[in-house]
Amino acid sequence: MLRGETRRDQRATVTGRDRADDDPLDAAQERRVRAVLALGGVPQSDLPDGVQQVRLRLLERAASGLPAPRDVSAWAAVVASNLAMDWHRAKRRRERLGERLSALRQPVGSSGEESSLLSLAVARGLDGLPAAQRQVVVLRFFADLPVRDIAEALGIPEGTVKSRLHTAVRALRARLHEDEVV
Repeated sequence: MLRGETRRDQRATVTGRDRADDDPLDAAQERRVRAVLALGGVPQSDLPDGVQQVRLRLLERAASGLPAPRDVSAWAAVVASNLAMDWHRAKRRRERLGERLSALRQPVGSSGEESSLLSLAVARGLDGLPAAQRQVVVLRFFADLPVRDIAEALGIPEGTVKSRLHTAVRALRARLHEDEVV
């Protein structure tokens, strides 16, 4: 028995089929995943990445020792649907970030020179903050992440995020007053 498996493995390696046989999705399942992603509003250019994400999650599931899904096709479709929702959330987040950044570029009622001076002062103030404080400020105010998501991403309690934000904002405010920018 072992000898037969070894020969089959050698033949697969010689013919180059060992990788193709390890693909967790067959052609029909891949078409279904593509269809779910496309119907979910994911652009054509992002479909191959979505299919790869589904493959990766299936392989990670197998590697972690979890049993294979009862119906791989249905499981893959649900994962693809979740990926489509994640894609839309990320798109909305990017749009909000763009809006906030454009609002920072041209504040209402101020000249371009004043906003440039303010931007430089804020950048210098951020550079003067400790790395941990700078990180939470950027994630909260520039990436527009809620405190809960920042805490989860950094692996720290929400209270620590709030404390770092408070201390950083107070230091930035003092720096801006010190530089007579505000």
